[in-house]
Formats: sequence, structure tokens, C-alpha cells
Amino acid sequence: MGWLNFMRAVVRREHSLAPTTWLGLIVTVVYTISPVDLIPELFLGPLGLADDLGMWGIFLVLAAREKSRWEVAQRPQTVYAERLD
Repeated sequence: MGWLNFMRAVVRREHSLAPTTWLGLIVTVVYTISPVDLIPELFLGPLGLADDLGMWGIFLVLAAREKSRWEVAQRPQTVYAERLD
């Protein structure tokens, strides 16, 4: 089960993301496009992108956790019958 199927399930509302994942996405996008940075690109050049990449890394960890939750939910449930002797 790949990322594309996971994203389709989220868009179709077949899987709901945790509030922390939504918050992580919003904060990451806003931080990336905002002119305020912890490490400014203007002075440090490519090194200034490190904080932006760090934010995206945190979001990817949250997204991977959500994908794992979705994959577990997609597995068929095994039902064990009790043996009566």
C-alpha cells in the first residue's frame, strides 16, 4: 500500500488524520512561506534552508505515522474461534 493510496484515502475521508498531523502540516507550510526564519537564507545561503528542511522532516515523520495507522486499519481482521471440547 503506497503513499498515493494513503493520500486518496485521506482526500476521500476514508481515513481521518490526527489533529497533530494537521497542525504539523499547517505550521510547516506557514513557516516555509513566511519571511521570518530561525536561520535566514539571506545571510547564510543554502545553509539557511536547514530549518525549513527540518520542519518538513518533522511533518514527514508525522505523515509516516499516519500512514502506518492507515495500513494497520486496512489489514483484514483475524477472528479466532474458541474450541469447545
